[in-house]
Amino acid sequence: MGEDTLILLPTSTSQWDAADYARVGGFVPALGMAALELLDPQPGESILDIGCGDGTLSEEIRTRGAEVVGIDNSLSMIAAARARGLDARLMDAAELKFSESFDAAFSNATLHWILAKDRAARAIWFALKFGGRFCGEMGGEGNLAVLREALDDVLVLRGFGPPTYAANWYPSVEEFTEVYEGAGFTEVDARLIERPTQLEHGVAAWVLTFRAGWLDRAGVPEDERQGIADAVADRVGSDMADYVRLRFTMRKPK
Repeated sequence: MGEDTLILLPTSTSQWDAADYARVGGFVPALGMAALELLDPQPGESILDIGCGDGTLSEEIRTRGAEVVGIDNSLSMIAAARARGLDARLMDAAELKFSESFDAAFSNATLHWILAKDRAARAIWFALKFGGRFCGEMGGEGNLAVLREALDDVLVLRGFGPPTYAANWYPSVEEFTEVYEGAGFTEVDARLIERPTQLEHGVAAWVLTFRAGWLDRAGVPEDERQGIADAVADRVGSDMADYVRLRFTMRKPK
């Protein structure tokens, strides 16, 4: 049975607090600038930012003269993006309601959170005008393998079962290409990039911010989360995160 038939499951594994994310996760949009250069937004273009977060990269798109609409499924993030004066809308990427509305779409560090990946790919295809391009970056095959294994090991040791039904999608180039070509995109160019990243605030803070949704689904009470996060940090023994990114460009044919 395909993932998209499991309609009772959540469509995303993420949960965010904008203030916490700005403090701990500021490196994500900063390092996402490389993916934004692939998009190369032009003055007058209409661009959809999928998973806009607090609007940091949407704002950069706007400074280059393009009109941007950001979507995110976190109310906290949308509020932060709107505080920047952006057109930001509470919306799930798998449930987009746009039809041939945008010259281009962009996404940074979002697609790996979306469980309904086939629906999301098709929704993005429909949102673009014919000839429109889609560029961005996400977690790829092998992403955060060390950190994820350490977290799941600690959860098991403390009596919690990791919610494997809600695992992130970190695809190989072949898997990613199959999904997006299946949605109708052509000229798909995807590549994996190893990007070890120093976590300024440490592994424990990363766990509490970037794996809040995972801890929710594992049923971890709030008063046990700091202890689990600290145990993961001890197990990893370094503040270097083993990120692997999948950077991509593609086009909706004319």
